[in-house]
Amino acid sequence: MPHISIKMLKGRTEEQKKLACEKLANALIETIGCMPEHVSVSVEDFTPEEWQEQYQLEITENKHLVIKPNYQPEDVLPK
Repeated sequence: MPHISIKMLKGRTEEQKKLACEKLANALIETIGCMPEHVSVSVEDFTPEEWQEQYQLEITENKHLVIKPNYQPEDVLPK
């Protein structure tokens, strides 16, 4: 433990996801001093439509949210 969960819109390459995971894991290891073998990272991709419900669950209703975004979920829908 700890575990990092990344949720993002579909469209990034596997290389981009892997690099993001590695950089986040390294930042966490450096910041809190945990063992690298204890860190896990997951990535979930969503369509803009799927994100509407996830935003409600992950952002609006999340009492553990530390950094709040400055956009509305509708902003990611295609126009």
